[in-house]
Amino acid sequence: MFTLATSPESVGIPSHAILNFLQRIDAERICMHGFLLVRHNQIAAEGYWAPWSADRKHRMYSVSKSFVSLAVGMMIDEGRLTLDDQVASYFPDKVPAQLHPWLADSTVRDLLMMSTAHSSTSYTRDDPDWVWTFFNRAPSHPPGAIFAYDTAATVVLTALVERLAGMPFLDYMRPGFLDPIGFSADAWCVRTPEGVSWGGSGVMCTLRDLAKVALACMNGGRWGDEQVLPAAYVAAATAKQIDNAMRGNYGYGYQIWREQEDGFSFRGMGSQYAICFPDKDFLFACIADTQGAPAGSAIPTVMQEELYPHLADAPLLADHAAHAELAATIERLAVLPLPGNSAAPVAAAVDGVWYTLAENPMGITRMRLSFHGDRGVWEYTNAQGDNVLHFGIGRVLGGKFPQRNYFGPQIGVIPGIEYDCLASAAWVDGQTFNLEVYITDIHLGGLRISFAFKGEEIGIFMTKQAEWFLDEYNGFAGGTRL
Repeated sequence: MFTLATSPESVGIPSHAILNFLQRIDAERICMHGFLLVRHNQIAAEGYWAPWSADRKHRMYSVSKSFVSLAVGMMIDEGRLTLDDQVASYFPDKVPAQLHPWLADSTVRDLLMMSTAHSSTSYTRDDPDWVWTFFNRAPSHPPGAIFAYDTAATVVLTALVERLAGMPFLDYMRPGFLDPIGFSADAWCVRTPEGVSWGGSGVMCTLRDLAKVALACMNGGRWGDEQVLPAAYVAAATAKQIDNAMRGNYGYGYQIWREQEDGFSFRGMGSQYAICFPDKDFLFACIADTQGAPAGSAIPTVMQEELYPHLADAPLLADHAAHAELAATIERLAVLPLPGNSAAPVAAAVDGVWYTLAENPMGITRMRLSFHGDRGVWEYTNAQGDNVLHFGIGRVLGGKFPQRNYFGPQIGVIPGIEYDCLASAAWVDGQTFNLEVYITDIHLGGLRISFAFKGEEIGIFMTKQAEWFLDEYNGFAGGTRL
């Protein structure tokens, strides 16, 4: 189970199709971190964009919701829950004295289907108890009626599982499911402010872990000869339970999306995917960070166009040349630097020069850029004090992003650490220097900055793509050299 195929062709996937897929990913500058193709329970191809690797844990964002659904299914199979249970009955300490009837009537099934009584997620980053908000914010419509994507539904389901299990939901799933499939023993989950696992967004695991969970679902809850998930629940969870076509989708099951070609998927913000096509016995999984990317979540489209049409029903003839080229391509995969030039006529004149900035949304009072061959330094002063960011020029440089007022393993708790990051920069014309930062830590995100020089003056534009951090780096600024 989950063995390595001798070649992609041996499981009916042409190596040249995988090459075309990878070439298009890089050509369209899609920030992929890893991909995994599984056919007939065998790994046909796998690769990672350095510095990501097979054993590095990655934030799965809303893919985590599908994991929580399976935990709920296990509890239903054990007789500890039913789909028709009213969730409020499990939280007497969270509900108000006058609970709204629509919230009182909300069932486990309603929350699994994303058909809650709320039209948006009930909590914010500043709320100290996210489960409490679900029962205390005014609803907008009856539950079980219409699809409305609501991460608070998963937060409540996670808290329910953990109350009944008396432990984190991943720990509860280990003996019967996660351990038998070889899920990473050190996988974990970011916590909510009240200390519950953030099952709506916080699972940290490897790409192989994700693929194994999805593969068990594609096989009807089986792993080899062992039934590791309840078959009836998996069938229902991966089937269409509610319509969401108005949003351009193909239906929704129990915290699992329906796909075209009779497929289903786990999906997470930033292009975390496990897309399953049972009829083709094919699983595509990937990790990435496409937040704010011009192409958006383009990866499924590229997969559908470059891989899916070429799946053969029988093994293909060996293509040794294409297979060797594919192996070499995978070996070279790396996060791409920002495109542009390594120098510009104005570079020498602005190198190491301090600029004082007028009042701006970022609160930056002064800054300078310094260049040292294929490396550079951005120094600036903001409300936190003096900060230094190192970046590559024409290459990606790993380091730390200097801001220290961000969340860590628990939302609401600021540990005072700096996030790991990758940074690259380039001159894009005679006066404009662009900088791109990818945050590659527990929390993923991106920052893009454009510095434009005009005589003694500088103009700056910053735009961030991240959930609940980098807020200090969004907007325009201008200033003059000191």
